[in-house]
Amino acid sequence: MATLTIRNIDEDLKARLRIEAALHGRSMEEEVRVILRHALNKAPGPGPFGSRLHQRFAGLADPGIELPPREEQPRSADLPE
Repeated sequence: MATLTIRNIDEDLKARLRIEAALHGRSMEEEVRVILRHALNKAPGPGPFGSRLHQRFAGLADPGIELPPREEQPRSADLPE
């Protein structure tokens, strides 16, 4: 097993950790292990927003629709100064 040392934890956080550990009947070290295990065992998030949008609406695309050919090249926007 590895040892991990965490320095510069503020007193309020340490006190809250001590209280949580006591409420669960664990040592502070065991409480930290449980917290870390819980935080790192979560399933990965849903992914970036664009990927979620694509996933949600991909089934709605009509394969019979053809996009018209692009007749002019893309250009920069002309913004007033």
